[in-house]
Amino acid sequence: MKSKHTFRLPPDLADRLADYARRKRVTQAQVVETALNSFLSPDGSERMEAAFSRRMDKVVRQLDKLDYRAELNSEALALFVRFWLTANPALPDAARPAAQAQGKERFEGFVEALARKMEFGPKLADVTSRADRKV
Repeated sequence: MKSKHTFRLPPDLADRLADYARRKRVTQAQVVETALNSFLSPDGSERMEAAFSRRMDKVVRQLDKLDYRAELNSEALALFVRFWLTANPALPDAARPAAQAQGKERFEGFVEALARKMEFGPKLADVTSRADRKV
């Protein structure tokens, strides 16, 4: 046997309750009863804590992956700059204008190749993660 309770809700909350009950095709009393049971159950806070912990674990894994990829990018760039500085001596002043023109052209080609690589892959992080799995 159920006991009767009367309570007042703000108009916007009453509208939301009615709309939710209509969409779920249940009575408003059933919605309120289920919500109160969930809110007052002793394991409710434990369930919320477990769900929060799972979500935080997922966020931590995503941040770890992001950190790894940022470190990978930094190391790849540093390795490239070190190699480039070692392999390319400074140019004499007379050769600079021609080298700058050729450099501009080569840079535009690099940007186009990078755009294709970013669009169609494979990405460096994917290649390195596959290599890590093989080891």
